[in-house]
Amino acid sequence: MKGYTKPLIAIFLVLLADQVLKTWIKTHMYLGQEFNIIGRWFIIHFTENNGMAFGMEFGGEFGKLALSLFRILAVGGIGYGLHYLIKHKYHRGLILNVALIFAGALGNIIDSVFYGKIYGYETWFHGRVVDMLYFPIAEGHFPSWIPIWGGDEFVFFRPVFNLADAAISVGVILILIFQKNYFKEDVKDEVSINSEIVED
Repeated sequence: MKGYTKPLIAIFLVLLADQVLKTWIKTHMYLGQEFNIIGRWFIIHFTENNGMAFGMEFGGEFGKLALSLFRILAVGGIGYGLHYLIKHKYHRGLILNVALIFAGALGNIIDSVFYGKIYGYETWFHGRVVDMLYFPIAEGHFPSWIPIWGGDEFVFFRPVFNLADAAISVGVILILIFQKNYFKEDVKDEVSINSEIVED
């Protein structure tokens, strides 16, 4: 189990926080209800979606089932990748970031697989993902000279999301930012192998 402890703790904590918050929202708020946390910049807004992260939709009954099954396969792949990274002693930061992505994906799978049945509005694999975090930091209108969107209202950041989405986003962003640190050992190994081939 060496090397697995911290990733497993990270996964457990993300899942626990995600599901506790979703359960509280689901049982204490009605759909569309909201209250301000920090002025109009940070709002808890209860919404649900049938699709992907940040409220994006994947329509139809078949689409919903296909998305749920795809999520399960994707989480299986991420889980295997996490096991591989730990087994081959990759950078700890990379491992923890992949653990965040795994936990976030698993958190949303719990909603889509179980929530429909638990809360009595759908069958297995047809649950809706609970979202609640809304950060409309900037609001206004696009200048009239901008093609297509000229004069339209804009909100930044418009999507409503949950802790699972946030975990996925943080994991991906940190991997992109620190990829040179995470993969530099692989690059060095590849360079040394190529050097040995040239010398031979």
